[in-house]
Amino acid sequence: MKTKEVRIGDRVIGGGNPVLIQSMTNTKTEDVSATVAQIHELEKAGCDIIRCTAPTMEAARAIAEIKKQIHIPLVADIHFDYRLAIASIENGADKIRINPGNIGAKERVKAVVDCAKERNIPIRVGVNSGSLEKDLLEKYGGVTAEALVESALKEAAVIEDMGYDNLVISIKSSDVMTAVKAHELISKKTDHPLHVGITEAGTLRRGLIKSSIGLGLILSQGIGDTIRVSLTADPVEEVYAAREILKTLGLRKGGIEIVSCPTCGRTQIDLIGLAEQAESIASEFDDLDIKLAVMGCVVNGPGEAKEADLGIAGGDGVGLLIRHGEIVKKLPEDELLPALREELERIRAEKAL
Repeated sequence: MKTKEVRIGDRVIGGGNPVLIQSMTNTKTEDVSATVAQIHELEKAGCDIIRCTAPTMEAARAIAEIKKQIHIPLVADIHFDYRLAIASIENGADKIRINPGNIGAKERVKAVVDCAKERNIPIRVGVNSGSLEKDLLEKYGGVTAEALVESALKEAAVIEDMGYDNLVISIKSSDVMTAVKAHELISKKTDHPLHVGITEAGTLRRGLIKSSIGLGLILSQGIGDTIRVSLTADPVEEVYAAREILKTLGLRKGGIEIVSCPTCGRTQIDLIGLAEQAESIASEFDDLDIKLAVMGCVVNGPGEAKEADLGIAGGDGVGLLIRHGEIVKKLPEDELLPALREELERIRAEKAL
């Protein structure tokens, strides 16, 4: 679904541009050094846009110093106090996230809109199942996709009626199918870019499953311009998950794709450990767009790895290095991972020529 373009710092979303990955810091924004350090980790992991909460004036003012030390756009997350939104914009936020309904009186919302308009800063209107208005809950008999859409469009209209349409909309639910239906509905009613996520998805294991299914169903329909995988975990895990979701759907290229076989009774190697170590090595070669197969059987490994650019297989003390299904080298099992790194460096050098 093609939406209109919106510029966030030096990034552009919507209009058919690539889906970008967003995460959120969990540091105190007032603690500039801790916040910058975490953002640097997220940048390294592949985060495109970072959101920081601004619950105090000190936090809003800290944005200016944080911006000097990071390399991706920063979104200020605001609740209730319109003065914090204005201060965040004045201190260099590239986008703000508000819900006009909890900002208060219309003149306060207008003050925020006027400040954003003056600097052409986009506003993300965020609505989730926990923030639905009482009248909509009564109208629809609870939290429904239709209620979420009506709420989001109503909140966006408040800003549009003030003569500003540089907007991004997000509608989130912790219920996967409600979120999917809501995005299907709203994509037919607006051309504003959509930020997509399954809110409060949960801990790492459960949250990854819910987010993968929800985001997969939404993104596969061409809906969504930015995404966040919301996890009760290190934010870096959110970015890793988002990258893999986009790559799996064919929406992002780059980085090594790893395929590995499940363990079975034929396995004569610590395949789980081998795959994890291979994945760690591969993460150092994000500039390579190749497929790496990790196999636990020297008998079937070459055949199973033939569709990969590079493969390793091991068992019973023997390791194989494989390229395009052909055995390149047979070596002791304990030399397999160093040989993998050496081969990846060779591929990198070949591509640089």
